[in-house]
Amino acid sequence: MATPPMVPAGWYADPAGRHEYRYWDGTYWTAGVADGGVTANDPLEASPAPAQQAAAGFGPAQQPAATPPAEQPAATPAQQQPTGFAPVQQPASPPGRQPASPGQGPATPPAQQPGSPPGHAGQAAAAGFALGGAAAGPPAAAGPPPAPPPTVAFSPTPQAGPSAGPGPGPGAGPGQQYGGGYSPTPGLPADTAHQPPFGGFGQGPGAPAPATGQRGTRKWGLIAGIAGAVVVALIIGLVLWAPWKSPPLLKPTGLSAGTLTTSSVAFHWSNPPTGPLPDHYLIMHDGRVIGRVPGTVTSYLVKGLAPDTPYEYRIVAERGGKRSTQSTLLALRTTIPPISAARWQGTWTVNANFTRGRNTIHGTKHFIDTWQANPRCPTGPCDVRLSVTMNGRSFKLTMARSGAGYKGTIVRNVFPCGQGSTQFAVRSTLTFRIGLTTAQVTNGQWLATGWNGSVDVASPYTAQGNLFCPAAHQALSITGSP
Repeated sequence: MATPPMVPAGWYADPAGRHEYRYWDGTYWTAGVADGGVTANDPLEASPAPAQQAAAGFGPAQQPAATPPAEQPAATPAQQQPTGFAPVQQPASPPGRQPASPGQGPATPPAQQPGSPPGHAGQAAAAGFALGGAAAGPPAAAGPPPAPPPTVAFSPTPQAGPSAGPGPGPGAGPGQQYGGGYSPTPGLPADTAHQPPFGGFGQGPGAPAPATGQRGTRKWGLIAGIAGAVVVALIIGLVLWAPWKSPPLLKPTGLSAGTLTTSSVAFHWSNPPTGPLPDHYLIMHDGRVIGRVPGTVTSYLVKGLAPDTPYEYRIVAERGGKRSTQSTLLALRTTIPPISAARWQGTWTVNANFTRGRNTIHGTKHFIDTWQANPRCPTGPCDVRLSVTMNGRSFKLTMARSGAGYKGTIVRNVFPCGQGSTQFAVRSTLTFRIGLTTAQVTNGQWLATGWNGSVDVASPYTAQGNLFCPAAHQALSITGSP
């Protein structure tokens, strides 16, 4: 009497649908489950209706017996198929009650070794090889091959199930959970061995063998079930090994300059020619992010820059936490401000020469002094408080700004009347006119680097005792350098 082929031990899709895989030990569904490469224990408690089990394909797909065995007398109630999630195929005789047929393989194929990839054990059994090296018997009779279990990238350790032996272990009754699975009820009648794996549970006691038409219908049901299992395996394979990849994140292109000013630069770029827009664009300067705009914006303005200064920028697209490669480098330069925008400050070396009234004064006609310009505002151009040294006399005056020019007036004794013991003061009116000539960026500021101008000295008639000096008018040309 031929024995129906056994389903190889291995990992198969969980018939209860609660996990990705459940371990079949060759005879029973065990409590071993696996999700995302992580194993756990979850006993298979609930039992779906036979129709639902057949539709869902519970249990690994198997080949039906080549020739259904002869009908035998009805089995006792204790020998009926229990409800559960084990595959439909049952051994022709319970373990330990009848000897195996000559040439027949072991009642229970070798279970998959812990740590081996799921599906290897099943493949070995299907090919007629036992994992231990012993022959597992001839291959099953002709028929649709069982659906191969999906190969996964983890090696869950199956729970040990009951092994074939002289009989059930102590205390293990019919239908009792044993070793993580459910023990089949011994004593099934031989006439149920012809039922295909996807046909549901075995027929009741005494049921006659199905007609040829019924066998053909069930054969086509088996083929449909195998096809469905193949489709499920393909879907699982796509999810596990060929996930859909998001479109490539292209680097921004078309980076070009916009409006440039003395203290700001603007630039823009193009959206990717294909694929979705990025979540953000990152603005990079000197290798660091200085700004961020939404993926729908393709321009940027940088303010607070130094005038007449070069700057370099790149753009990076960002989507889903990933960044594209950087765009090509864009080199920009802020514009050169006018001289009138320069700030007049700092220490200056002043050269002065008389251009008028040289003979009305005593002393040198050319001198070099040091002047100090102190702006009255914290930044930018504004009025200046000028500290002056002229002809050995020091004083301060305010220079009012008008564009690039400055003007200030003060009354001081700069050129006294007479000399020696007879000298006395002359209160002259001094008018200073200065214009900035050059400027440059220093520490991010647009600062004056050169200027020139003049000083007009108006001296009134002045007398003391029998000494006097007539009214006079002197003029000096001045230049300043830092």
